[in-house]
Amino acid sequence: MFRKLTAGGLLAGTAALWLTAASAHSIKSEPADAVQASFDIIETTIVTKGDTAIFTTRVRGEAGAERPAATGKFEGSDVYAYVWPTSLNSGEIGFDKDQGIVALAVTFHPDFDDAAKGGKNRDVWHPHWVVLAEDKACGGGLKVIDIPEGAKPKVPETWPGVPLLIDSPEYPTTLKGDAVDVTIPVSLIGGITGASYDGVTAGLKVNGNLHAPLLCVSNVFKVASGNLSLPGKVMPSK
Repeated sequence: MFRKLTAGGLLAGTAALWLTAASAHSIKSEPADAVQASFDIIETTIVTKGDTAIFTTRVRGEAGAERPAATGKFEGSDVYAYVWPTSLNSGEIGFDKDQGIVALAVTFHPDFDDAAKGGKNRDVWHPHWVVLAEDKACGGGLKVIDIPEGAKPKVPETWPGVPLLIDSPEYPTTLKGDAVDVTIPVSLIGGITGASYDGVTAGLKVNGNLHAPLLCVSNVFKVASGNLSLPGKVMPSK
């Protein structure tokens, strides 16, 4: 899947340097002036510390400083995201097995709420698990996988009730200075130790006609590895 994306040129041209798991926990990237500073990834890390997994992305500017403008309606609205694509199986986060690319995403969208159990989360950065797949209809080549009308797939307890493979857990999430951090109990994400990962910043867009694909990756701002090869390995923190 990831090789197909690279071969297709989806993420070509992103200037980056990376360190493999053999030499470091993190994926380090060269700054890129062409990328907005708040989305210009310079380091992405996932480590375990005791019974907690810590997802961190550091950027050249202030994390979370740029937010999408409100449009006043759900259809056609924008989402900004800091994303960690992983090698986790969708079955390990509460969905059916083998559904697509599992990623943790910290998102901001001012035009709608998608918290669990009818909660409110617009106008605040918050975490989601998403399951992604390739779709040429999307500007960034990827979509959050749609749930067809009438289908009843396995979903997590904190699924927000939208027709997408998306979860809305309330993990502690902070954006401070140049860093985005999410902390998750290891017990909630089986298989995280030793998993592979990458880092992405991106814009997503809700379909203006509310048809599938409902939520597209419309613009990839930067990929930590430069080619979505998932060179990072989740290791215990030193």
